Amino acid sequence: MSNVDRQPDEVECGATPAGAGVEVIRAREVPLGGPRAMTVRRTLPTHERSMIGAWCFADHYGPDEVTRSGGMNVPPHPHTGLQTVSWLFEGEIEHRDSAGVEAPVLPGEINLMSAGFGISHSEVSTPDTTVLHGVQLWLALPDRVRNAHNGFQHYAPPAVELPDVRAGGPGGTARVFIGELAGSAAQITTATPLLGAELVLNPGARVALAVNEEFEHGVLLDTERLLLDGVALAWGDLGYVGPGLGGIRLHNPTDAPARAILLGGAPFDEDIVMWWNFVGRSHEEIVEYREEWEARAVRFGSVSGWTDDQYLPAPPLPTTRLKPRRRSKQ
Repeated sequence: MSNVDRQPDEVECGATPAGAGVEVIRAREVPLGGPRAMTVRRTLPTHERSMIGAWCFADHYGPDEVTRSGGMNVPPHPHTGLQTVSWLFEGEIEHRDSAGVEAPVLPGEINLMSAGFGISHSEVSTPDTTVLHGVQLWLALPDRVRNAHNGFQHYAPPAVELPDVRAGGPGGTARVFIGELAGSAAQITTATPLLGAELVLNPGARVALAVNEEFEHGVLLDTERLLLDGVALAWGDLGYVGPGLGGIRLHNPTDAPARAILLGGAPFDEDIVMWWNFVGRSHEEIVEYREEWEARAVRFGSVSGWTDDQYLPAPPLPTTRLKPRRRSKQ
């Protein structure tokens, strides 16, 4: 998915120090563009926090009736230095990229595209899709591999049971699409240690998850209410906890299933600059990427089924040097 902000911020990030407690990040609404713009809720990056591990971008959307929202119709756009993670709850999206990959994005199955040195791709909801609902996530690549070849991975994780710590019996399920959790290991390769999972908690359930204490974690809530280590999250909120915890506690106080996306990773120890759809290391690199995209340089290739005049243009750069946004200190 593209970042379609007309004035996207440049984001310079460094390692996040360990901290205590739960930080609640409220989403901001961003239109995806077009006359019937589909709206997404963005929690990464925000002014409160720019990254969780290598996770540097999180859009949460739906459930949207396609006849009202217009669905997803994102024409070819570029990426550098990152990996995109597509995860759907409902609907179907067609992915096409300049490496020649054409693949559906289906509920409960991860599609991970690595941009590396450069790639372009399009994302369009299919004609049969009536409701679209899911998340789009980005991962920053470390310097040692950020200019490597692009690539694509797909995996359909099984659902594993999560026990209820108080009532006994099942408390819910997890689908681990990146990393390891609850005895399940995803068949996906990432450049840094990470965790990504869809969690569904039964009504009233209390679940304790053993997690890597070296990771920082975020819980993005897709339903009405959830307690993260005793702190209430509302629909669309991202709850953040810093490194140093070997476990997190979740409680669904409602009488309906609760669904959330759990993100985790070792604090990213490199400074990055992110603007529009690019991740680089300096202002000058971002300027170069933009110029090459506007010139349709070989770095980004072409996507089948689209003409040059349909490609998403880059927003204008500010007339002054872009100012970095740093991670919040705790």
